[in-house]
Amino acid sequence: MYLRTIYELEEEGVTPLRARIAERLGQSGPTVSQTVARMERDGLLVVAGDRHLELTDDGRNRAVAVMRKHRLAERLLTDVIGLEWELVHAEACRWEHVMSDAVERKLVQLLDNPTISPYGNPIPGLDELARLPETARGISTPPSLEIGLQRLDEFARRGGGLVEVRRIAEHVQVDADLMAELKSAGVVPGEEVDVQAIARFGDAVPVKAGGADSSVAPLIAHAVLVRAR
Repeated sequence: MYLRTIYELEEEGVTPLRARIAERLGQSGPTVSQTVARMERDGLLVVAGDRHLELTDDGRNRAVAVMRKHRLAERLLTDVIGLEWELVHAEACRWEHVMSDAVERKLVQLLDNPTISPYGNPIPGLDELARLPETARGISTPPSLEIGLQRLDEFARRGGGLVEVRRIAEHVQVDADLMAELKSAGVVPGEEVDVQAIARFGDAVPVKAGGADSSVAPLIAHAVLVRAR
């Protein structure tokens, strides 16, 4: 859980701090500090001089493996099983812990070599999965942000305009109601959305998609990554 959360923070361009982990997981500061100390002793991460957390090679490989299984499960649940988009993330959280490498490889074939999740996030570690047995894996690299992406609320604060929705951050996917609202508003990866300007951060973001007007709540608007058209 902690390894994946650190990976998610890196993926969003957020500095991984113990305070951020406590916020994401809803845990107390002392609990997070104790867990981080144990993980540091186990060689999974290090606490840098400025107190941010860095995954070791072992920690990163484990985080990538879990995230890869999770996002492949999301694709299976969406593309083959047809589970509702807003429910897929929570179900995939269960599948990620029981999926073997052999099943992962079969899923890659079955799903025709997917590269992104149903929420637009890249599936990491696919090259390592294809090339190497588990005992001979190389070192996974940190996630990188797609160039030119902006958060929906920040784009609206700058005046708005037409955008393509690219990604939905992991941490809001746990709220099925919020995700259902996004889906209803047409704010899903790959869709074009007309974003209206907002006066200040914290305002709901007015959007138009498919000819229908709606708005996106501030919390989730900050977790939607878009590219200007």
